[in-house]
Amino acid sequence: MAGGPTPLSDGAIERRLLELRGWRRAGDEITRRFGIRYHGGIAMIVHVADVERLIGHHADIDLRWDYIRFGITTHDAGFKLTNADFDLAARIDQIAAAHGAEPLDG
Repeated sequence: MAGGPTPLSDGAIERRLLELRGWRRAGDEITRRFGIRYHGGIAMIVHVADVERLIGHHADIDLRWDYIRFGITTHDAGFKLTNADFDLAARIDQIAAAHGAEPLDG
């Protein structure tokens, strides 16, 4: 895609995953779940959404009663993984820690 974000190679994705403990690759998306009660999850979503708005990159978010799941891919790169996805994942990890969310995937 001319002018759009550059998708990462499989090798680069694997290297980036080593830097982000707990994130898993699911096709062309990286995912992670955190244990947090519903209302705490709402507060966490608002915090994540505020950061996402500032950086111009967004995760798919699935909130359940006792956990929250994030799925990240770059829509502007044809739903492929880019460096922006891993940067957002690292920010989500920091936000999750600030909200006391328990990592469920690693």
